Amino acid sequence: MAISGSGIFVNNIIAALGTTNLDIDLESETEIKVALFQNSITPDYNASTANAAYGAGAYASGEVSGTGYTAGGLVLTTTTLTGSSGVMTFDSADPSWASSTITNARGALIYNNVLNPKSGVLLVDLVSDYSTSNGTFPDHRLG
Repeated sequence: MAISGSGIFVNNIIAALGTTNLDIDLESETEIKVALFQNSITPDYNASTANAAYGAGAYASGEVSGTGYTAGGLVLTTTTLTGSSGVMTFDSADPSWASSTITNARGALIYNNVLNPKSGVLLVDLVSDYSTSNGTFPDHRLG
């Protein structure tokens, strides 16, 4: 299988809104990260909270590597969470990896880096594989 669409990790959202009160602070300037994955992973948006996390389940392998990219990705900054007309919008400054050599990045996992497990919020499908060769990896769909 492969990445075939973006999605929200249902059980983590239920845990955040339910009685377990999973503390996913999308407006944090230090806790929310984005990590890049290759198309070799098979996302499961209904995975348990333990498996819908960075370093677990489908995200235990398949992360990109290379010059200018650190495992775990980048902290998202300038984060905002707003709502209007029944639509919730999460946004951040566009992350970028300067002077990077990244091969075949296809998905971006947005997750809380301080929880245990490191709970995933959503996976963004970049639609195509993206690579850099000593260049800057930006993507407006990530921020």
